[in-house]
Amino acid sequence: MSGGGEALVGLAILVGLIGIVVQILPGNVLVLGAILVWAIVTGGTAAWVVFAVAAVLVVAAEVSQYVLAGRHMRRADVPWSTLVWGGIAGVVGFFVIPVVGLFLGFVLAVLLAELERRRDRSAAWRATVAAMQATGITILVQLLGGLLAAATWAGRRGSEPPRRRGG
Repeated sequence: MSGGGEALVGLAILVGLIGIVVQILPGNVLVLGAILVWAIVTGGTAAWVVFAVAAVLVVAAEVSQYVLAGRHMRRADVPWSTLVWGGIAGVVGFFVIPVVGLFLGFVLAVLLAELERRRDRSAAWRATVAAMQATGITILVQLLGGLLAAATWAGRRGSEPPRRRGG
């Protein structure tokens, strides 16, 4: 792959990592998609091994985020339906108040759902904090998987044969 092509792949990976943090783009899909494009264009066993390792890391992160966040939510006795309401309100909030509305909509909807369910402001706030912590856990786990996949792609240099210059 040309230097420009590799720069584009690197840029797509960077955009994917940013998407994980801001939760607007499907971050790990972009990271893995960029590495897949690189593997297809580059070809060879080493490129496909890099892609396979990156895919395993991303899939492990995606599965782990649900396990860890789910465990955290069960401990706090917060049902998934509360998170669904928070997610819907976050998406609506994002369009009503760009970027900041995502966070505000999520928190407000979770608080209101838990207030309705628990009928206690203090307990509802504790559940809201637990939901925000679970969201943070998912972001960190996704980011770890994306960074490890990106590092696998970036560290592949030693596995590639040297390029021959035409003369």
